[in-house]
Amino acid sequence: MENSMKNLLPLRLLSLFLISLTFTFARFKPAPSTFKTMVAKTPTPANTDIINTQLHIYDSLQLNSLGLSKQAFIEGLRGYNILLSQGKLNNDNILSIADFSLPSTQKRLFVIDLENYKLLFNTYVAHGRNSGKEYANRFSNSPRSHMSSLGFYVTQDTYYGENGLSLRLEGEEKGINDNAESRAIVIHPAAYVSENTVKSLGYLGRSYGCPAIPQKVAAPIIKTIKDGSCFFVYSDNQKYFSRSPLLQSGS
Repeated sequence: MENSMKNLLPLRLLSLFLISLTFTFARFKPAPSTFKTMVAKTPTPANTDIINTQLHIYDSLQLNSLGLSKQAFIEGLRGYNILLSQGKLNNDNILSIADFSLPSTQKRLFVIDLENYKLLFNTYVAHGRNSGKEYANRFSNSPRSHMSSLGFYVTQDTYYGENGLSLRLEGEEKGINDNAESRAIVIHPAAYVSENTVKSLGYLGRSYGCPAIPQKVAAPIIKTIKDGSCFFVYSDNQKYFSRSPLLQSGS
């Protein structure tokens, strides 16, 4: 009997140790503030992956070979992602860039499907007649200036005007393009936006400030980008970048 009791003693001691250990851990709780801080500092690789994928599109679609400035693409993505985060984009897989650092004789409008990694359209786009002849190098937000306005727009609804099917634009940058509605700055087809005009004049026909596009592709482009997509008019204009409310807010 005495030997049996001695054999059971180590088991009892072990049981008491385990019970004490369990009780100790049951009382321990991490401080709530510490836990929240750890969560707040946790990186979000999903967002990083999305941005890296977006940047990869430039190379995978060989946009450089088509003339699109990489800087235009990068700045376009910056503004697109800011507008997306603000909930302003409904047609949110489309990014359109009118690269006015290129001459009007080049196809400088790029409509890109960021979700499916496709270049949907690459065609001509006009600038305002007082912005320059072959190149657009002067810009204005003023009524009757007949100049183009740089910056980010969100596409609105369509209507039929004197130029046919047209697309309203809302300028998202105060002091830079927010007079788009009062100036009637819209996307519309125009006969002067054509290769024939380039051949006869040596430059593309010009608008009163609208980003006019060729008649043959106007309808499919407008139907693709309408109702809340991002439309970016780019130029390597340092005055714009120093004043851009949208890009400055995302710096």
